[in-house]
Amino acid sequence: MSLTMSRFNKIHPNKPLDVMKYKRRYIPGLDGLRALAVLFVIAYHFNWGVASGGLLGVGVFFVLSGYLITDLLVEERKKKGRINMKQFWLRRMRRLLPAMLLMVCILTVYLTIVDPGRLSSIRGDIWSSLTYTNNWYLIYHNVSYFESFGPPSPIGHLWSLAVEEQFYLIWPLLLMIVISTIAPTRGKLFLLILAGAAASFALMAFLYEPGTDPSRVYYGTDTRAFGLLIGAALAIVCPSRKFAEPFSRKGTAWVNIWGVVGLCIVMYMLIKSGKYDESLYRGGMVVLSVASAMVIAAAASPFSAVGKLLAWKPLRWLGKRSYGIYLFHYPVIVLTGPADPNAIPNLILQLAQLTITVMLADLSYRFVEEPIRNDKRNPFRKEVRYMESSKPIKRLIMLFSVVMTIFICVACARVGSENNGSSELRKSEISEYSIENTKQTESAPLNNSKSMSSSNVLLVPKSTAEDEKSSNSSVEITAIGDSVLVGVAPYLKELVPEINIDGKVSRQMSEAKDVVAQLDSKKKLGNIVIVELGTNGPFSSEKLEELLNNFGNNREIYLVNTRVPRDWQDSVNKTLADAVKGRSNVTLIDWHSFSADKPEWFTKDSVHLQPEGAKAYASLIAKSIQTR
Repeated sequence: MSLTMSRFNKIHPNKPLDVMKYKRRYIPGLDGLRALAVLFVIAYHFNWGVASGGLLGVGVFFVLSGYLITDLLVEERKKKGRINMKQFWLRRMRRLLPAMLLMVCILTVYLTIVDPGRLSSIRGDIWSSLTYTNNWYLIYHNVSYFESFGPPSPIGHLWSLAVEEQFYLIWPLLLMIVISTIAPTRGKLFLLILAGAAASFALMAFLYEPGTDPSRVYYGTDTRAFGLLIGAALAIVCPSRKFAEPFSRKGTAWVNIWGVVGLCIVMYMLIKSGKYDESLYRGGMVVLSVASAMVIAAAASPFSAVGKLLAWKPLRWLGKRSYGIYLFHYPVIVLTGPADPNAIPNLILQLAQLTITVMLADLSYRFVEEPIRNDKRNPFRKEVRYMESSKPIKRLIMLFSVVMTIFICVACARVGSENNGSSELRKSEISEYSIENTKQTESAPLNNSKSMSSSNVLLVPKSTAEDEKSSNSSVEITAIGDSVLVGVAPYLKELVPEINIDGKVSRQMSEAKDVVAQLDSKKKLGNIVIVELGTNGPFSSEKLEELLNNFGNNREIYLVNTRVPRDWQDSVNKTLADAVKGRSNVTLIDWHSFSADKPEWFTKDSVHLQPEGAKAYASLIAKSIQTR
């Protein structure tokens, strides 16, 4: 809202009116782009097939953040000769922290009342989210973005905010050092930033292993920095102030061309890409980032076709609230969705979830985000009040943050202590189900899926004292698998007592090669080998061929296919079936067909087995290796 000179001087007697000109130009097209990105992220979490690449919406946000932050920093340095780090970080805190604290506080209250056990299970997620280290917490604890058999964390989406906040913390310092030393000109700075982006992408390509869960490279700040840096590079060569005025006819034509091309590429990838597409981690995300940069450059001009399209009023309205929409959408989906994550999407329920999300985001925007960011004394008044001093609002922010943080900490600590007894019980169950207590596990199978998910379990066959002392002892039958095999192990050992079972929760096919080498070195790799892997994600035919070649032709190999209601089930089973062709020593055990129409065999996740199902699974394996 504009102010007359007299009114401004009355409110700010010691400030020149020029300070108002320093305020950044509002770019409506960028709000429209935010709206598109967040809508596709929501559609992806709704499991809509039309948005199979909706997870890439986060990549669009990264490029946009890199552009706007770098544009702001470079412009401030140009006008003031320096970057005020303290003020920059305070602005970021005022923009991001209040809404996140509000969301986490509401979630904490809800779970404290409705599901205290769940609150206890996500305490680590909460602490890491509050410290903006959530992405590294998830990496350290091997939490997959793509695969989950238990209830998902309602704040699992905050990993992306951690990446951005880490960028906001480090980037201003790096930018000032680089500008002041080795890259004082725009050209050199642009090339240096692109080199950093190339290094980040190279690390993604190096760490990514085809046919495995890509969560490490998807979460990592180091492997996702290229999106932020591509946006930063755009800000160096195309600062927003250049787009404030109309271009020539030829210039406008070029802006329209690259904007339309970029938007088409972004939309195509959001619609057609898949989370397991190898191309995404071999350069596809870089293509998305470059295309996003093209759209941002076009949208920054209110005179371009893309800028006018994205400035559509409903998109702008959603874009202004996109941060709150992103914060609230996932908790709403997780906490109000069906217990079975594989249930057919209910469009009425999803419409209700979307409505609740937008309402919460709008309330957060009007009564928390905007008042704190713009120093409004009373958020219930429509007109803007310019404060004579920023001290009251700073105190309000501090009080708001401290109260909410204390509440969250107390609630989590209280729930954690109440659940401590059950945690100790689960730990004791796990310790009983270990290599030192094989006799007990043979007669008492583990039925607690939470216990299994908390520990790696290795079962070995019964042996005499002389066998245990011998370092050269060998076995006839070996089974290698994941948590499904862990649950089946006691029943399988009843039917095949001499079997050596190596089961590990969340094991992937990519780990099997090292497991085989370790077992072989210890003389525990039998002449008959059963491989049960594929529950936790897809793998390439090359990876399976490599494993089979390691076994050689002198062993009998049994591959057990999988029944897992996830989008990689058919791919895994096809890869296993293809591997059997042309190999006389490899047999497929068709658990998928054998367990058809037997829902009573499975636990709630439709993957792990009830006692009846575990007995059937063990019987199928035992009969298969006996009739070979």
